Amino acid sequence: MPLAVLGTGVVGRTLSARWVELGHDVVIGARDPVATLARRGDESFASWAQRHPSVDILDHASAVSRAPMVVNATNGAASLAVLREVGPERLAGKVLIDVANPLDFSGGMPPTLSVKDTDSLGEQLQRALPDTRVVKTLNTVTADLMVHPDLLSEAGSLFVSGNDDDAKGAVTDLLTSMGHRDIIDVGDLSTARGTEMVLALWVRLMTALGTSHFNFKVVR
Repeated sequence: MPLAVLGTGVVGRTLSARWVELGHDVVIGARDPVATLARRGDESFASWAQRHPSVDILDHASAVSRAPMVVNATNGAASLAVLREVGPERLAGKVLIDVANPLDFSGGMPPTLSVKDTDSLGEQLQRALPDTRVVKTLNTVTADLMVHPDLLSEAGSLFVSGNDDDAKGAVTDLLTSMGHRDIIDVGDLSTARGTEMVLALWVRLMTALGTSHFNFKVVR
């Protein structure tokens, strides 16, 4: 299946590499592909791209045009601006998997959320893109566990929020293919308020545990 991943950071790269492994046709979108590829260093995108030659890097709009399913792996603080720039018309009818969190680091660590309680980043994206089928998921685990949940000794839970049942079904199939087994549909996109607010606890747990390799598990 063709997948367009917006974002060249750790999350975008990790998801892209895993989906290529699983046989998907993946393209990555960047604000400025030339500048992104010009950055050098062991951890640079250019270094990653050399190891994954099948993944094209294009500007955001061109990447979106290549796939029916788009992944928002941009910085949560910039996600709304990035997707508005891509344009509602280009994203109309597509499934948008939103894995970003609206983290605000302006006050230092730990970060707060720029939107919470009565709204969420997922809902903001849906309002800006009324004809796009936004699904919020994967935002409660670190990048490695997004793609390899078996790195933990026990299976954890993932949450899916969205207004379109067919879109949630397609995303759930994709998550299942990566090894996730306990995927909970928590309801419409307003439920993303809860999953995004989990990050306040997640950040504190990362500090307390000394690792980002953990997940939440719903026991019922």
